[in-house]
Amino acid sequence: MMIRVLFVCTGNTCRSPMAEAILKSKNIPGIEVKSAGIYAAAGQNASLHARSILEKNSIPHVHASTPLTDREVEWATHILTMTEGHKSMIMASYPTAIEKTFTLKEFISADITDRDISDPFGGSEKIYDQTFREISDLIERLVKKITS
Repeated sequence: MMIRVLFVCTGNTCRSPMAEAILKSKNIPGIEVKSAGIYAAAGQNASLHARSILEKNSIPHVHASTPLTDREVEWATHILTMTEGHKSMIMASYPTAIEKTFTLKEFISADITDRDISDPFGGSEKIYDQTFREISDLIERLVKKITS
């Protein structure tokens, strides 16, 4: 069965594009990846620092922001959000998606109590790098979970 992971954040320019790029870079057969934003404008590039951090980590990614719509929600087998707030909004707007919507941290482990990945938007490259490392670690664990 094809696994289709949709990462969701606010504007689809920082966290979710980094998560999408990291998971795509693993080239795992049977896994498709996209990202979207709850308040995203269509067609925006990833933020400068997000692009820079991905480049420094040799992860290629061409990005155009995507607003979250029925199409993305229906496409996904797993919707993984960056915060509890994103998850709540999706569950309120798309009741049919409740069963497949989790925060990224919650999906990996029910034991994680702080389920939000902080938004680096407007922050320094160092802050983006910290976010990248956090997301990378979570995606390593995600890959183990969905491929086992």
